Amino acid sequence: MRRNLRRNFLVSALLFFSALATCQTEALAEGAAAGAPKTEVWWLGQAAMRITTPSGKVIMVDPWITTNPKTPEAYKNLDVLGKIDIILVTHAHGDHLGDGVALAKKNNAPLWGPAGLDQQLQTLGLLPAELAPRMNKGGTITPFPGVKITQVHAEHSSEMLWTDPDTKKQSTLAAGEPVGFIIELENGFTIYHMGDTALFGDMKLIGERYHPDLVMIPIGGHYVMNPQDAAFATAQFLHPKFAIPMHYGTTPQLKGTPKEYTDALGNAPVKVFPINPGDKLSF
Repeated sequence: MRRNLRRNFLVSALLFFSALATCQTEALAEGAAAGAPKTEVWWLGQAAMRITTPSGKVIMVDPWITTNPKTPEAYKNLDVLGKIDIILVTHAHGDHLGDGVALAKKNNAPLWGPAGLDQQLQTLGLLPAELAPRMNKGGTITPFPGVKITQVHAEHSSEMLWTDPDTKKQSTLAAGEPVGFIIELENGFTIYHMGDTALFGDMKLIGERYHPDLVMIPIGGHYVMNPQDAAFATAQFLHPKFAIPMHYGTTPQLKGTPKEYTDALGNAPVKVFPINPGDKLSF
C-alpha cells in the first residue's frame, strides 16, 4: 500500500512539472509573439551579412560591399550600413575581407579573423593591433554581454592579395587558415556563418556541439560546396531550423542555385530563405 502511494505521488509530481514546463514554453512563445526583441539579418551579397542582435549590437561578417557585383547600388556607400560594433572575417580572400579594413577604421570597430590574417594586417600597417586582435580556431570571445563568438574550422584557403602602395606591385601573402563563426546571441539564438568551405566530416561535430538555429551556407560550387553537398551538410550534420544559401551567382564558376539546394534537401525539416542581396530577415 505504502509503495503504491509513493508511486502515485511520483506520477502526480511528474505530471505537474510537465504541465508547468508546457505553460512556461507557451508563455515564452506568447512573449516572443508579443514583440520580444528579434535578430535581424541583412544579406548584401556573396557572404556579406549584417546581423543586428536582440540588444541592438551590429555584427558585420565578410563585408565585401563596394565592389561586389551583386550588392545593390543603393547599399554600396558604406555610410548606409550605419554604426558597426564588430567585424568578423572568415578568411583573407578579397570577396570576404572586402571593405573590412575601411569599416574597422570608420567605426573604430575590431576586425576579428584568423590569427594569421590579423597579424598580416598589423604587419602591413593596415590596422593597429587594437583593431586587428588575434584569435584562433576553438577560441571564443564575448564582445558584448550575452554574445559569444567562436571560431571553427573551414575547409578552404586564405591567401591575401596585397598591392604595395609605393611600387604598385602585387604580392600573394600568407594570412592564416580559413574559419567559420558560431555566433550565439543574447537570447540563445545561434548562427553558424560557414564562410567558404568544402564539405568535411567535422561539420557533424559542430552541429552536435553548437546546435545552430540558423546556418549561412555557401552553395555556389567550384570554390565551395555545391548545392548537393550543402544540402547533405544541412540535413545530415547540422540540423538547423533555418538556412540562408549564400556565395553563389557572383562569378561564372559559382553556378549553384537556391532551387538546387532546396531540391537536394527534399523533406529535410529546415526552412530555407532564398532571399536576394539587399533583403532583410527577422528571427
